Amino acid sequence: QVQLVESGGALVQPGGSLRLSCTASGIIFNAYTMEWYRQAPGKQREFVARFSNAGLKRYITAVKDRFTISRDNAKNTVYLQMNNLKTEDTAVYYCKAQYYSSEYWGQGTQVTVSS
Repeated sequence: QVQLVESGGALVQPGGSLRLSCTASGIIFNAYTMEWYRQAPGKQREFVARFSNAGLKRYITAVKDRFTISRDNAKNTVYLQMNNLKTEDTAVYYCKAQYYSSEYWGQGTQVTVSS
């Protein structure tokens, strides 16, 4: 019933840009806080960015001023614009929808930053 599908991951060179998308179905999208996480090989999944249902945004220091989270409620989609990518940004990126006790995850999309 509920599905989150990420897209936009790719292999890019350092300094390049990507725009990730996550489209949700089966939920009342505008009621949910949307977040992006990432997980590098051998590391724990870490929070990256949040866009709450009330319009509040938050980023981790490592991506602040380089990444921008946005959402289009009419399209049931949250985006992550990633600029000036660094090799340490390499990870599988996941989106999450949160509403009180309800939590849903996408399948992830691979971002590889390499020369």
